[in-house]
Amino acid sequence: MAAVGSVDVETLLVGWLQAQLGSGVVVRDELDNSLPAELPTVQVERMPAGGDDGFRLDRALIDVNVYASTRAAATSLSAQIRGLLLTVLRGSTAGGGVVTAVSTVAAPGWRPYENTALRRYGATYELYVHPVS
Repeated sequence: MAAVGSVDVETLLVGWLQAQLGSGVVVRDELDNSLPAELPTVQVERMPAGGDDGFRLDRALIDVNVYASTRAAATSLSAQIRGLLLTVLRGSTAGGGVVTAVSTVAAPGWRPYENTALRRYGATYELYVHPVS
């Protein structure tokens, strides 16, 4: 039986979101210098927070940042992602894990970014994930 933390929640979410959003959106865990040429981009990062049940259930806090050329595009994509996470991902199996619950910790909102040619919207979600049995 797989132990708690055996599901890489970042990898699970990157793959799942990419499949949901299609090839017109780049979904990744790290940014690089090609970001301005790859808009819109969604960055998924697990925060150093959360917890577990000491057995199999992992409680992950995930930051999801959307980078786009306009504020409207970043806002719209953030809202789409929030809807997908709260209605489609919950209860599904992906990337070797079962997502039993999803909730919004911090709703999508404007986040500053150093490059003034880009717009960044971000949100934080809580995911409960356990390995597929």
